[in-house]
Amino acid sequence: MPLASIMVNFVLTDEQQMLRELARDFANEEIKPNAAHWDKESIYPIEAIAKANELGLLTLKIPQKYGGGGMGSFEEVLVLEELGFGDPGFATAAGSSMLASYPLITGGTEAQKEKYLRMVTEGKIAAYCVTEPGAGSDVQSIQTEAVKDGDEYIINGQKMWITGAGYADWFFVLAYTNKELGYRGMSGFIVDSNLEGVELGKKEENMGQRCSDTRSVTFNNVRVPIENLVGGKENDGWMNAMEAFDLSRPSISSHAVGNARGAMEESMNYAGERNAFNKPIIRHQAISFMLADMATKIEAARMLVWKAALKADSGERNTLEAAHAKRFAADMAMEVTTDAVQIFGGYGYSEEYPVARRMRGAKVVQIFEGSSQIQRLIISREMLRN
Repeated sequence: MPLASIMVNFVLTDEQQMLRELARDFANEEIKPNAAHWDKESIYPIEAIAKANELGLLTLKIPQKYGGGGMGSFEEVLVLEELGFGDPGFATAAGSSMLASYPLITGGTEAQKEKYLRMVTEGKIAAYCVTEPGAGSDVQSIQTEAVKDGDEYIINGQKMWITGAGYADWFFVLAYTNKELGYRGMSGFIVDSNLEGVELGKKEENMGQRCSDTRSVTFNNVRVPIENLVGGKENDGWMNAMEAFDLSRPSISSHAVGNARGAMEESMNYAGERNAFNKPIIRHQAISFMLADMATKIEAARMLVWKAALKADSGERNTLEAAHAKRFAADMAMEVTTDAVQIFGGYGYSEEYPVARRMRGAKVVQIFEGSSQIQRLIISREMLRN
């Protein structure tokens, strides 16, 4: 179906509505009652992640032949908005396996998909290892190298800020196989976490999303079998990783939309109950206008996310749309959650209410998977191409 005809119709199918309702029920019953505890105690929600996986909520884009839902990016963002509505930290923690799986979906061999995608659909955790201590937005500056030695590759390097690292059964690792080629000399590898030489760092104490296990991962002379070279071909890693970002950025953006929506709903409920000057504060224009602006921003961000997802599902290149969605949704969520704290007043600054956690959790979305500044670079570059 042409993208234009899809974009005109915003009515969800019965299947999509049921899927969204399933995810919303899960958020209300399993995530929201536990989110504050997970965040305060920095608990990785492994049991809740397992439940979400059993319901099929976390592997929608993995083909059915490997045990996944066989659905599109659009269905995925519908579900992930609800998980972000439940708690942004949970959404990130639960999403690490799909992030690592995208490069296999787009570029893996049949054997790699059969083994490692099936591991994910069966409940195993995976993690995406690209960022390094000295290379975040500038991916070309990574130092990790993989040297071929017979029927193996020897990987050396350190990755940083890796979500789910402490629980991962396998990693997607981006490394140089030919530095002379620059970014065109990168390759992707699947590295089992139990291999000799894989070392985990301490769990990072982050400002927000504390239930998301974030660590460094060091590879010291890790020997990886040649069949774990993603796609079976050297120097395809950069393009594969970038294609994976085009799929993951709408997903991350939907987390932000859900988090912002949660903050808005909590603010509306509070504003309807809190009285000032002899009436609920929601009846004061200063507050009602803040809520109105929240609603407009959330609706606009959702439309950008949907457009990016639908274009991906159409088979077209969605780099520009994914960057629009990521940039706008990330900044929007920070604005909305900050305004939510303002509406709550002094109570908003207290961890007794969820808006403080939502604001802390919103910030990192402006940073990871390509910062808001990097998204602007991508947008301007794509504008010049068109």
